[in-house]
Amino acid sequence: MKISSAISSAFSATRRVGNLRIARSSLIKSAHLLERIGLAAVGASGGLYVGATLLRQKAGLFESGWVVLITMLYGALGYYVGIDLSGNVARRSTSSISEEWNGSEPVEIMSAAGTFGAAIAATLSVSILVLDQNLPNGLIGFVAGCWVVGSSLQVAAGTMARSYEAPIGEQ
Repeated sequence: MKISSAISSAFSATRRVGNLRIARSSLIKSAHLLERIGLAAVGASGGLYVGATLLRQKAGLFESGWVVLITMLYGALGYYVGIDLSGNVARRSTSSISEEWNGSEPVEIMSAAGTFGAAIAATLSVSILVLDQNLPNGLIGFVAGCWVVGSSLQVAAGTMARSYEAPIGEQ
């Protein structure tokens, strides 16, 4: 069998599958939702590590098991809302070669900084847990601060990006 006939038969099979009449937009929306749920799971697992690190310190506010649940939920929210910014914001940021301000740069910078801060906190937490380190409360506070600030920046960036979307759709 020649390669060209194999390729044409693959395309004809695709056309037959295309007759299922699944709207492309609904398929893409479903894939996007699945991607965002996966991002939320990554955020929750990062929150699990940060919460476990805080719980392990047994200091003041962090003695309750609720701290683990709260860090997980906040991480899931941050990653769900803030990492995967919409295409409208991304398209506006790559407008031209000139250095003109279009308003979407702060959103992208906040999202990137938030992702970086949350990822650093999760990485430090994993290393603390895996290496069984006993660190001073100040360093643990730094990890918690990175998590809170990073997740907050992600939520703020995602909220701002979605508020920019409404006027674009009306044009």
